[in-house]
Amino acid sequence: MKKTKNKGPFHFPLSDKLPSDPSRRALLKGAGIAGAVAVGASPTGAVLGAENQAEDVSNPLALEALETLTAAEAEVLEAICDCLIPSDEHGPGAKEARAAHYIDRSLASHNIDARSHYLCSLTAINEFAQQQLGAAFIDLPRQQQESLIQALQDDEVPGCSPGSSSFFALLRNHTIDGTFCDPYYGGNRDFVGWDMMQYPGIKLSASETDVRQGAASEPNHQSAYDNATYTKMAANIAASKGGDQNA
Repeated sequence: MKKTKNKGPFHFPLSDKLPSDPSRRALLKGAGIAGAVAVGASPTGAVLGAENQAEDVSNPLALEALETLTAAEAEVLEAICDCLIPSDEHGPGAKEARAAHYIDRSLASHNIDARSHYLCSLTAINEFAQQQLGAAFIDLPRQQQESLIQALQDDEVPGCSPGSSSFFALLRNHTIDGTFCDPYYGGNRDFVGWDMMQYPGIKLSASETDVRQGAASEPNHQSAYDNATYTKMAANIAASKGGDQNA
């Protein structure tokens, strides 16, 4: 007989629901990060992006106006991103990289199809935290936040769209994108994601010495869009696609 999975509220102590690797950093290192370095999903998304601005890193949410989420939703999102890729002895994590800002911006451009999933699921997560633990998600101790995220991954948080575990996978992928993308798209602030992965940065040409050094190359800390040729090319592609849509 096929075992039916319990998708209802918690029926176990929170201490029993802790993830085996709360930081998930080991998972991320094997998750194909190279693709996130050039994230953009579409040339249109590239044109809609904006350059990072140097502001107070102690409060990433205050850096710029939100484009899709409310302040309360963005706080929940940032707390989850921080649990997924936390800062540690190896350096900054998703919060410092402004992954939540990347996600908010992307929901108004190349990830617009996921917009309704976030608006529904972030509310569901917060309500679940209040019902089960008596506090909003951002007010929970870190250990309880990680327990709730594990429940999300295990398909046990009701009200999420398109489903608890499916939203976890979507959010995890977007957190990776926001941490390791080209900074042009709003994440990877100060290139902390690239430095974490020892990625030296975009190079339009590479010498034999560069090839030999590989990840040991001196990081150049430049966005692809710092190059005028690349920016013009992306804009032309986006414009041509727009013309096709209007045809």
